[in-house]
Amino acid sequence: MRWNLKPKPDQALVEKLQSELKVDPIIATLLVQRGIKNYDEARMFFRPSLDDLHDPYLMKDMDKAVERIETALANEEKILVFGDYDVDGTSAVSLVSSYLKNYSPNIATYIPDRYNEGYGISYLGIDYAEDNEFSLIIALDCGIKSIDHIAYANQKNIDFIICDHHRPGDELPAAVAVLDPKRKDCTYPYDELCGCGIGFKLVQALAKNQGEGISTLLPYLDLVATAIAADIVPMTGENRVLAKFGLEIINSTPRPGIKALIQNIKKTNLTITDVVFVIAPRINAAGRIKHGNEAVALLTEYNLKQAAQFASEIEKHNTERKDLDKNITEEALLQIINNNETNRFSTVVYQEDWHKGVIGIVASRLTETYYRPTIVFTKSGDKLAASARSVKDFDVYNALENCAMHLEQFGGHMYAAGMTLKEENYEAFKAAFEQTVQESIHPDLLIPEISIDLEINFSDINPKFIRLLNQFEPFGPQNMTPIFLSKNVYDTGYAKPMGQKDEHLKLFVKQNNSEGYSAIGFGLGAKLNEVKNQSRFDMLYCIDENEFNGTVSIQLRMKDLKN
Repeated sequence: MRWNLKPKPDQALVEKLQSELKVDPIIATLLVQRGIKNYDEARMFFRPSLDDLHDPYLMKDMDKAVERIETALANEEKILVFGDYDVDGTSAVSLVSSYLKNYSPNIATYIPDRYNEGYGISYLGIDYAEDNEFSLIIALDCGIKSIDHIAYANQKNIDFIICDHHRPGDELPAAVAVLDPKRKDCTYPYDELCGCGIGFKLVQALAKNQGEGISTLLPYLDLVATAIAADIVPMTGENRVLAKFGLEIINSTPRPGIKALIQNIKKTNLTITDVVFVIAPRINAAGRIKHGNEAVALLTEYNLKQAAQFASEIEKHNTERKDLDKNITEEALLQIINNNETNRFSTVVYQEDWHKGVIGIVASRLTETYYRPTIVFTKSGDKLAASARSVKDFDVYNALENCAMHLEQFGGHMYAAGMTLKEENYEAFKAAFEQTVQESIHPDLLIPEISIDLEINFSDINPKFIRLLNQFEPFGPQNMTPIFLSKNVYDTGYAKPMGQKDEHLKLFVKQNNSEGYSAIGFGLGAKLNEVKNQSRFDMLYCIDENEFNGTVSIQLRMKDLKN
């Protein structure tokens, strides 16, 4: 594990912020590291407000989208709300459809089948719209590259409004409106919204036209916060505002579907981390194992008893997903060993009966074991389909472009991608991908890195510091939970392994004569001998508050340690 201590930011800026905010230098440094340079920016960071949200009409084509929807509502046209089968897509479809149903009964939803239709807008979906007399389709979290599909719909006199957050190609689809802040000709001030975030901006614009204030849209923010957490978009700007207020809804008045998913969690205050690891996987499991329609049914159900039944079904899918994920990961790891591929620069594995819905998760698991770019293939119809995952700072999409001659199609971004190829091209692709990675990856990138915010002493940890640190939430990309380094710490004789296989480590640590803290290190069980007999060591950790039997105490969550 490589330890990378972030360079110290501009000291003058830190001192200026420290003086303006009357905070200690550690808090001021953490703020400057996050791009916050003055009092007003700090206020927006610590006190996000719905007033900080931008005018939705600043987004290119928003006026056209609103006009077309209002015409459809006035003329009692049938509107089909279409979206992807993941958390972002199903949350977006649930949000927009449930809002529009306040104004018209002629609203229906459509989630493509992961296996029969694949990702994005499908010809089957457009044919469904034609057969059922839908004249307008609102596409969420997909569509920005669906040139041919939109042309096909236009021939059938079906209009499209596209709400997407992915990067457009050189040509935009010929839709009535294309809402995407990443459009080159869009000057919207914030371009890191997720698909559900774009859907929310559309609803915000419709509500504004009806003379409704932003407060009327608060009940929809539990969906937006869930999508932001699941889609791992930057926790900055509007995302931070929407996530904060969405979390408040999740913790106070969540919709019945989300309430049913979290009713067994014994925590008084859920965080973004809980959303990522508890709510999101269950919503995703519907599309992975069965069908994304089940997620939309759950998220749009207003009867708690019925929502609980839907949640129970989805819980079964999630259990099945976990079993598949575990079994396929074990088979893949065995395949790597049997093929003598433990020392390669990349991982590429294939088995025809692996479940397509979990190969992306398996690719992530393999990356945790062998830290290198990873692709997992399975059989899909008469082709092979795969999910790719990368390591920090290595662009797997660029690597795939170098191997494009072996692929039927591929898409994605720097850290994750999907692709299909003909089975007879598998070995040639595998060799080409390994060669590409070998020639282009820096050796350091094959060693996991921990990015450290600051070195501090245990004496710096006090109630005010913890209180301010808690206000850095919600955490996410570009505002990750701070990781601290403390040197020359020691265990007071408490050290013991935890877990079924002793894979975790529990300590009670002190530094000099400081107050002691309970510390837990998941996956650090093998380091037990390094901390015995009060040996001094350096430790990387996050600061958590642990709630047990109504008592809250500070706990250090160890990321790594070394003598």
